[in-house]
Amino acid sequence: MSLTTRDPRLDAWRAFLVAHAKVTRKLDEELRAEHSLSLAEYDALVQLAQARGRRLRMNQLADRVVLSRSGITRLVDRLEADGLVARSSCATDARGSEAILTEAGRARLRAAAATHLRGIERYFIAGVGPTELVTIERSLGRLADRVDAEVGPVAVGEEADPTGS
Repeated sequence: MSLTTRDPRLDAWRAFLVAHAKVTRKLDEELRAEHSLSLAEYDALVQLAQARGRRLRMNQLADRVVLSRSGITRLVDRLEADGLVARSSCATDARGSEAILTEAGRARLRAAAATHLRGIERYFIAGVGPTELVTIERSLGRLADRVDAEVGPVAVGEEADPTGS
């Protein structure tokens, strides 16, 4: 296929990319405006809140937030400077460090959760019907499983090409 030929099979992919970019941009804007948190910072706090002992090794947090090691280090640096996360040496491996959700982090997460959930309702759930939600969940879950099975999860430090180029 030449570069000038449009492949209609890619229409769903393009629609997904555009919708994802627009929804995440709006969610990020609202979290920043109302809680001085980026969407990535909010996600990191969620991942820590859901982890056992509210702590994760840095590489585990990077995998869950889908950031590189350097990206997660910078993100945790910002959260630590704001008192939302603390760092500690890993109890099982002294070479590693863990990010730990602080009480201030839990409080900021609780406050921001209403804004985030309101945005998800407004920009995602309200735009599709209940049957479509089930289909989207099933389809995207199947795609994620397939990618993991074929190539394994993206290794920390690798950056996936979000444009599909």
